[in-house]
Amino acid sequence: MEIIRFADIHPEPWRNGGGVTRELASHPKAASAQDGAWDWRVSIADVSKAGDFSVFPGMERVITIIEGELLLLTVDGSEHPLEKYRPFRFSGEAASGATLPTGDIRDLNVIAREGAFKGYTSIVEISKKRAHPVFEGQLAVLLEGKATVAPGAAVEEESDGDAPATSAAEPVELSRYDAVVGSDTRSPEILGRGFIAVISIDHVESHS
Repeated sequence: MEIIRFADIHPEPWRNGGGVTRELASHPKAASAQDGAWDWRVSIADVSKAGDFSVFPGMERVITIIEGELLLLTVDGSEHPLEKYRPFRFSGEAASGATLPTGDIRDLNVIAREGAFKGYTSIVEISKKRAHPVFEGQLAVLLEGKATVAPGAAVEEESDGDAPATSAAEPVELSRYDAVVGSDTRSPEILGRGFIAVISIDHVESHS
């Protein structure tokens, strides 16, 4: 079970000085140091002043405000008021910029290369009674509240033909903005009270 601890991620300043970004995950990992060389990236950004966004040719973006009240995003001349927990999709090639009418914000960014990958962000309320599984190709980020994560039960075959037994590991506590990497083998399961962002990165099949 892989957990990306937000506190361990080094913040990288924006080129225009308008904020900082912390990269949670990217593919391929070797390209993460070179801006835009990856095929997809999931990151959390702190926006502290109005200004232009970086342009990512050939990419599609999904931005979600996760802290603060409002971001006024302008994309190719059209203004879009983005409220907390409402994902918004737009072209990475577009000329875009933002103003902060209610002060600093923090946002979750999913950027994927068009024609190769498609990124999705869903905001999910978690429960103490029903575990939320995180599958292969997904990343779950704790946005607020308290939660734990544990590997799902693994089925173990019994040699005498009785019903299979299950085993489960001890739950691990998550801190705010920690990310859980999904898996189809003993898929991690999140329990608690609060909200998570579930990011899905789908591989786009080529039909050429």
